[in-house]
Amino acid sequence: MTLALNGAALRQPGPQAALLRAEAAIGPDPVATQARRETQIIAIYGKGGIGKSFTLANLSYMLAQQGRKVLLIGCDPKSDTTSLLFGGRACPTIIETSTRKKLAGEQVAIGDVCFKRDGVFAMELGGPEVGRGCGGRGIIHGFELLEKLGFHEWGFDYVLLDFLGDVVCGGFGLPIARDMCQKVIVVGSNDLQSLYVANNVCSAVEYFRKLGGNVGVGGLVINKDDGTGEAQAFAQAVGIPVLASIPADEDIRRKSANYEIIGRPDGRWGSLFAMLGENVATAAPHQPRPLSQDGLLGLFKGEAVGRGVVLEPATHADMCGAAIVDRPSLEVVYDAA
Repeated sequence: MTLALNGAALRQPGPQAALLRAEAAIGPDPVATQARRETQIIAIYGKGGIGKSFTLANLSYMLAQQGRKVLLIGCDPKSDTTSLLFGGRACPTIIETSTRKKLAGEQVAIGDVCFKRDGVFAMELGGPEVGRGCGGRGIIHGFELLEKLGFHEWGFDYVLLDFLGDVVCGGFGLPIARDMCQKVIVVGSNDLQSLYVANNVCSAVEYFRKLGGNVGVGGLVINKDDGTGEAQAFAQAVGIPVLASIPADEDIRRKSANYEIIGRPDGRWGSLFAMLGENVATAAPHQPRPLSQDGLLGLFKGEAVGRGVVLEPATHADMCGAAIVDRPSLEVVYDAA
């Protein structure tokens, strides 16, 4: 009897076993269903004055109104990317702020260089004064400082980079060369010079993809579209989609000149920029087929680009402006043995 009681006592769970069983009965935490924020970094290129800053200011404003978190970074030495967004006000640049803070023995903080309006965060990298440095090197220095400020830890849906396309030095090709962005968007119009720049950007993308790069061209935004069709033909020839055609309209020109945002959901041009935002978001990174110089010229009518002109080689007499006397050479020429 005593042994049985002792055996039963041995089979009774002790305090430690009871705790382990209670812990095992607790169910696992629910699986997180909210997706981690993935940032799309998009570099926008185009000829100076073609309307990159206009397009980006309105695009970023529309994306923010649609609930996306957007960072706009101006990478043009003119530092005019954010001027439309801020109603014509100049934004302190990262390079000038960094120089001033360094001389004062202080550190640059986010609030010194990043400003916001209606949900859009924006900053300007800036550049050196004329004749005092390399603009491309300034871009590299600016991104080095952004990394120190925690660029890779920021949680944005979109980071839009505004790059000057008609400068070919290394700093301006940084996003393509170093895979800093997922895709490139080019802004052009129905004119040879802007499409020449767009073709150069496509050539850069093709070159770095051959070296193992992953950046592709998302598409072309046609600005100041007058309906002549050269930009549309260019996009088709190089194998990239047209993301939007912004018409050459007096209302757009006037409002842009007055630093007014037209990319508002309830405005006249709201649907245009809403469509552009959707197309930018979903555009795949295409591998372009850049055109030769003759192929690019072939998109335009002969009278527009001087076709039919024959290249006549110049002579030495033309260069000297006088007849050239053919004097015998003093060089000794030996017959072959």
